[in-house]
This record gives sequence, C-alpha cells and structure tokens, in this order.
Amino acid sequence: MTTTPASVQPGSFLTLHYRMAGPAGDVINTFEGKPATLTLGNGELSPAVEAYLLGLAEGSRSTFELPAGAAFGERNPEMRQWLARQVLIDMGDADAQYQVGDVVQFPTPDGQGQFAGSVQQFRSDEKGDAVLFDFNHPLAGQPVTFEVHVIGIL
Repeated sequence: MTTTPASVQPGSFLTLHYRMAGPAGDVINTFEGKPATLTLGNGELSPAVEAYLLGLAEGSRSTFELPAGAAFGERNPEMRQWLARQVLIDMGDADAQYQVGDVVQFPTPDGQGQFAGSVQQFRSDEKGDAVLFDFNHPLAGQPVTFEVHVIGIL
C-alpha cells in the first residue's frame, strides 16, 4: 500500500527552507542554516506568499516568481516617518549609533510583538536631531522570487 505525501493546507504547521529575493538579491534565506517552522495563516508570511504553498506536497521544492507588489503590497509613502532622536533614546539604548540601511526593531504598541524600520537618513535642525525610518517591508513594490523546500507538514 502506497501512502500519498501530506500536502500543505490552511493552518498546516510546516518545517521548510525558503528564500525570498528581490531585484537586489536575497532578503531572507534559510537554506544555509536551520529550517524555519511556521503555521500557515498566522501572518508569518504574507497571504500572497502563503497562497503559493497551498497544495505543495511534503518533500517538494518549488520556485515562484511574484510580480511587483504582489507579495508585500506597494510601497506606501506614509510608512516613511521621522522619529526624534530623543524618542529613540527613550525606547532603548542611549548610546546607539545608526547608519543608513540599518534595520531597527521597535515594540508594537501593545508590547507583545515587534516591527522593523530601516534607517533612511538623518536630520539635525532647530527641532532637534531626527532619523527617517522606512517601515515598508523591504520587498514592498518589488517583484519577488520565492523558493521553497517543504521538509515536513503536521
């Protein structure tokens, strides 16, 4: 009797290796280290990316090309915000030094999670020192290559 391998369904608990890349290269790649574990539908991957996983069999490998904006939406200019240096000091390390391109983790308003912003530029004027952060996903508005190896499904 031959058993059919399990396939990815909504709510599946997965162990997988995956890589997401934009035009500038990899943003995340687990193939060179420990595989990821996640539950489909918990928001760990975007819904558009999760849709490509549905129906894949345990042990399968696939690569998908998502058009610009499909994986993480379009870039939203309102997600670029200036934060006063004092706010950053109050939230964390008073001696922290930032460089353009650094990714900084911020607590969610409820304190239960985190979100990230990348440093874009600095300003020093009569209002004080400030840092411009971009809170868009790094791959927002870009085409995305999504490569996956489904190792296990529960």
